[in-house]
Amino acid sequence: MKGLIPAAGRGTRLEPITLAIPKELLMVGDKAIIEYVIDAMKMVGITEITIVVGWRKHAILDYLGSGERLGVKLSYVVQDKRNGLGKAVFSAEHIIGENPFLVVLGDNFFYPKTFLKDILAFHQEKKADATMGVAEIEDPTRHGMIKPGEDSIIVDMVEKPSVENSPSKLGCIGIYIFNHNIFNAIKRTKPGFNGEYQLTDAIKIMIDDGYQVCYKEIKGKHIDIGTLEDFRKANAYLSNL
Repeated sequence: MKGLIPAAGRGTRLEPITLAIPKELLMVGDKAIIEYVIDAMKMVGITEITIVVGWRKHAILDYLGSGERLGVKLSYVVQDKRNGLGKAVFSAEHIIGENPFLVVLGDNFFYPKTFLKDILAFHQEKKADATMGVAEIEDPTRHGMIKPGEDSIIVDMVEKPSVENSPSKLGCIGIYIFNHNIFNAIKRTKPGFNGEYQLTDAIKIMIDDGYQVCYKEIKGKHIDIGTLEDFRKANAYLSNL
Protein backbone atom coordinates (compact mmCIF):
# COMPACT_ATOMS: atom_id res chain seq x y z
CA MET A 1 0.00 0.00 0.00
CA LYS A 2 1.19 3.50 -0.85
CA GLY A 3 0.57 6.77 0.98
CA LEU A 4 -0.76 10.06 -0.38
CA ILE A 5 -0.70 13.38 1.49
CA PRO A 6 -2.58 16.30 -0.11
CA ALA A 7 -0.79 19.52 0.85
CA ALA A 8 -1.71 21.98 -1.89
CA GLY A 9 -4.25 24.16 -0.06
CA ARG A 10 -3.57 27.84 0.34
CA GLY A 11 -4.55 28.13 4.01
CA THR A 12 -6.33 31.47 3.71
CA ARG A 13 -7.94 31.16 7.16
CA LEU A 14 -4.45 31.07 8.68
CA GLU A 15 -3.24 34.27 7.06
CA PRO A 16 -1.03 36.22 7.50
CA ILE A 17 1.15 33.30 8.65
CA THR A 18 0.46 31.29 5.50
CA LEU A 19 1.47 34.15 3.22
CA ALA A 20 5.02 32.92 3.86
CA ILE A 21 4.70 29.45 5.43
CA PRO A 22 2.61 26.53 4.10
CA LYS A 23 0.11 25.51 6.77
CA GLU A 24 1.46 21.94 6.68
CA LEU A 25 4.78 23.27 8.03
CA LEU A 26 3.31 25.02 11.06
CA MET A 27 5.00 23.58 14.13
CA VAL A 28 3.01 21.56 16.66
CA GLY A 29 5.44 20.93 19.46
CA ASP A 30 8.82 20.28 17.86
CA LYS A 31 7.54 19.00 14.49
CA ALA A 32 5.72 20.33 11.46
CA ILE A 33 2.13 19.08 11.23
CA ILE A 34 2.84 17.08 8.08
CA GLU A 35 5.67 15.25 9.81
CA TYR A 36 3.21 13.70 12.28
CA VAL A 37 1.27 12.29 9.32
CA ILE A 38 4.42 10.83 7.77
CA ASP A 39 5.43 9.28 11.11
CA ALA A 40 1.99 7.67 11.45
CA MET A 41 2.20 6.17 7.96
CA LYS A 42 5.67 4.84 8.66
CA MET A 43 4.40 3.15 11.85
CA VAL A 44 1.98 1.02 9.78
CA GLY A 45 4.64 0.10 7.23
CA ILE A 46 3.82 2.64 4.52
CA THR A 47 7.12 4.13 3.40
CA GLU A 48 6.41 5.09 -0.23
CA ILE A 49 4.56 8.38 0.12
CA THR A 50 3.52 10.96 -2.46
CA ILE A 51 2.86 14.55 -1.43
CA VAL A 52 0.61 16.79 -3.52
CA VAL A 53 1.96 20.34 -3.48
CA GLY A 54 0.78 23.58 -5.04
CA TRP A 55 0.89 27.30 -4.49
CA ARG A 56 4.08 28.46 -2.73
CA LYS A 57 4.85 24.95 -1.53
CA HIS A 58 8.57 24.83 -2.39
CA ALA A 59 9.18 25.11 1.36
CA ILE A 60 7.69 21.62 1.84
CA LEU A 61 10.31 20.17 -0.49
CA ASP A 62 13.03 22.08 1.35
CA TYR A 63 11.83 20.77 4.72
CA LEU A 64 11.14 17.11 3.81
CA GLY A 65 13.48 16.52 0.89
CA SER A 66 13.66 12.91 -0.30
CA GLY A 67 12.31 11.62 3.02
CA GLU A 68 15.62 9.97 3.96
CA ARG A 69 15.79 11.94 7.21
CA LEU A 70 12.40 10.48 8.19
CA GLY A 71 13.08 6.95 6.99
CA VAL A 72 10.64 7.07 4.06
CA LYS A 73 10.75 7.57 0.30
CA LEU A 74 8.95 10.74 -0.78
CA SER A 75 7.81 11.80 -4.23
CA TYR A 76 5.95 14.97 -5.18
CA VAL A 77 3.27 15.95 -7.68
CA VAL A 78 1.96 19.44 -8.38
CA GLN A 79 -1.70 20.45 -8.37
CA ASP A 80 -1.50 23.51 -10.62
CA LYS A 81 -5.04 24.71 -9.93
CA ARG A 82 -6.65 24.90 -6.50
CA ASN A 83 -9.79 23.15 -7.71
CA GLY A 84 -10.60 20.69 -4.97
CA LEU A 85 -9.46 17.65 -3.03
CA GLY A 86 -10.76 15.32 -5.73
CA LYS A 87 -8.35 16.78 -8.27
CA ALA A 88 -5.53 16.72 -5.71
CA VAL A 89 -5.97 12.96 -5.30
CA PHE A 90 -6.33 12.45 -9.05
CA SER A 91 -3.04 14.27 -9.72
CA ALA A 92 -1.18 11.29 -8.23
CA GLU A 93 -2.85 8.61 -10.38
CA HIS A 94 0.26 8.05 -12.49
CA ILE A 95 2.30 7.29 -9.36
CA ILE A 96 -0.29 5.25 -7.45
CA GLY A 97 -1.25 3.10 -10.42
CA GLU A 98 -3.24 -0.02 -9.52
CA ASN A 99 -2.07 -0.05 -5.89
CA PRO A 100 -4.39 0.45 -2.93
CA PHE A 101 -3.47 3.65 -1.15
CA LEU A 102 -3.98 5.59 2.05
CA VAL A 103 -4.81 9.30 1.99
CA VAL A 104 -4.27 11.53 5.05
CA LEU A 105 -4.58 15.30 4.81
CA GLY A 106 -1.32 17.07 5.58
CA ASP A 107 -2.83 19.76 7.83
CA ASN A 108 -4.51 17.48 10.39
CA PHE A 109 -3.14 16.69 13.84
CA PHE A 110 -3.94 13.26 15.32
CA TYR A 111 -3.03 11.67 18.64
CA PRO A 112 -1.97 9.00 19.39
CA LYS A 113 0.27 8.31 16.40
CA THR A 114 -1.15 4.78 16.14
CA PHE A 115 -4.46 6.14 14.79
CA LEU A 116 -3.99 4.44 11.40
CA LYS A 117 -3.56 0.89 12.71
CA ASP A 118 -7.23 0.22 13.42
CA ILE A 119 -8.62 1.66 10.20
CA LEU A 120 -6.20 -0.34 8.06
CA ALA A 121 -7.10 -3.56 9.86
CA PHE A 122 -10.80 -2.74 9.52
CA HIS A 123 -10.46 -2.00 5.79
CA GLN A 124 -8.75 -5.33 5.18
CA GLU A 125 -11.25 -7.24 7.30
CA LYS A 126 -14.19 -5.75 5.38
CA LYS A 127 -12.44 -6.17 2.02
CA ALA A 128 -13.82 -2.73 1.26
CA ASP A 129 -13.31 -0.77 -1.95
CA ALA A 130 -12.99 2.40 0.11
CA THR A 131 -12.93 3.20 3.82
CA MET A 132 -13.28 6.58 5.44
CA GLY A 133 -12.16 7.61 8.91
CA VAL A 134 -14.89 9.51 10.74
CA ALA A 135 -15.58 11.06 14.12
CA GLU A 136 -18.38 13.00 15.81
CA ILE A 137 -18.19 16.52 14.44
CA GLU A 138 -19.24 19.72 16.18
CA ASP A 139 -19.23 21.92 13.05
CA PRO A 140 -20.51 20.05 9.97
CA THR A 141 -19.95 23.11 7.76
CA ARG A 142 -16.23 22.23 7.71
CA HIS A 143 -16.54 18.51 6.87
CA GLY A 144 -18.06 15.94 4.58
CA MET A 145 -20.82 14.35 6.63
CA ILE A 146 -21.97 10.75 6.15
CA LYS A 147 -25.28 8.94 6.31
CA PRO A 148 -24.35 5.65 8.01
CA GLY A 149 -26.06 2.38 7.15
CA GLU A 150 -25.90 -1.15 8.50
CA ASP A 151 -22.61 -2.99 8.94
CA SER A 152 -20.51 0.20 8.76
CA ILE A 153 -21.59 0.95 5.18
CA ILE A 154 -21.88 4.57 4.02
CA VAL A 155 -25.26 5.16 2.36
CA ASP A 156 -24.76 8.80 1.37
CA MET A 157 -22.53 11.83 1.94
CA VAL A 158 -23.04 15.59 2.00
CA GLU A 159 -20.19 18.08 1.69
CA LYS A 160 -20.15 20.79 4.38
CA PRO A 161 -23.89 20.89 5.14
CA SER A 162 -25.60 23.13 7.65
CA VAL A 163 -26.30 21.68 11.09
CA GLU A 164 -29.96 21.28 10.12
CA ASN A 165 -29.20 19.42 6.89
CA SER A 166 -26.44 17.13 8.14
CA PRO A 167 -27.37 13.44 7.69
CA SER A 168 -25.65 12.49 10.99
CA LYS A 169 -23.08 13.69 13.50
CA LEU A 170 -20.34 11.61 11.85
CA GLY A 171 -18.00 13.46 9.53
CA CYS A 172 -14.85 12.74 7.61
CA ILE A 173 -11.62 13.71 9.37
CA GLY A 174 -9.26 13.52 6.43
CA ILE A 175 -8.37 9.79 6.42
CA TYR A 176 -9.28 7.59 3.44
CA ILE A 177 -8.28 4.22 2.02
CA PHE A 178 -9.01 3.62 -1.67
CA ASN A 179 -8.45 1.14 -4.43
CA HIS A 180 -7.83 2.41 -7.96
CA ASN A 181 -11.57 2.69 -8.72
CA ILE A 182 -11.61 6.10 -7.03
CA PHE A 183 -9.72 7.54 -10.02
CA ASN A 184 -12.48 6.49 -12.43
CA ALA A 185 -15.02 8.09 -10.09
CA ILE A 186 -13.06 11.36 -9.93
CA LYS A 187 -12.95 11.46 -13.76
CA ARG A 188 -16.75 11.47 -13.73
CA THR A 189 -17.08 14.04 -10.96
CA LYS A 190 -18.43 17.49 -11.80
CA PRO A 191 -17.66 20.70 -9.90
CA GLY A 192 -19.64 20.79 -6.68
CA PHE A 193 -19.42 22.77 -3.42
CA ASN A 194 -17.63 26.12 -4.03
CA GLY A 195 -17.17 25.14 -7.67
CA GLU A 196 -14.49 22.60 -6.74
CA TYR A 197 -14.09 18.91 -7.55
CA GLN A 198 -15.00 17.40 -4.19
CA LEU A 199 -13.65 14.02 -3.13
CA THR A 200 -16.98 13.55 -1.36
CA ASP A 201 -18.80 13.61 -4.70
CA ALA A 202 -16.41 11.04 -6.18
CA ILE A 203 -17.03 8.74 -3.21
CA LYS A 204 -20.78 9.14 -3.76
CA ILE A 205 -20.27 7.95 -7.34
CA MET A 206 -18.52 4.84 -6.00
CA ILE A 207 -21.47 4.25 -3.65
CA ASP A 208 -23.97 4.66 -6.52
CA ASP A 209 -21.92 2.24 -8.64
CA GLY A 210 -22.35 -0.44 -5.96
CA TYR A 211 -18.85 -0.46 -4.51
CA GLN A 212 -18.49 -1.22 -0.81
CA VAL A 213 -17.66 2.07 0.88
CA CYS A 214 -17.27 1.76 4.64
CA TYR A 215 -16.63 4.05 7.59
CA LYS A 216 -14.56 3.54 10.71
CA GLU A 217 -14.87 5.79 13.74
CA ILE A 218 -11.42 6.98 14.80
CA LYS A 219 -10.74 7.30 18.52
CA GLY A 220 -8.29 9.73 20.02
CA LYS A 221 -7.72 13.41 19.38
CA HIS A 222 -8.19 15.05 15.99
CA ILE A 223 -7.69 18.74 15.24
CA ASP A 224 -8.08 20.17 11.75
CA ILE A 225 -5.47 22.96 11.70
CA GLY A 226 -7.59 25.29 9.59
CA THR A 227 -7.66 28.36 11.82
CA LEU A 228 -5.34 30.11 14.25
CA GLU A 229 -7.57 28.97 17.10
CA ASP A 230 -7.20 25.31 16.06
CA PHE A 231 -3.44 25.75 15.66
CA ARG A 232 -3.25 27.02 19.25
CA LYS A 233 -5.47 24.13 20.44
CA ALA A 234 -3.14 21.54 18.92
CA ASN A 235 -0.08 23.03 20.61
CA ALA A 236 -1.90 23.37 23.93
CA TYR A 237 -3.08 19.74 23.74
CA LEU A 238 0.40 18.42 23.01
CA SER A 239 2.01 20.49 25.77
CA ASN A 240 -0.41 19.04 28.34
CA LEU A 241 0.31 15.38 27.53
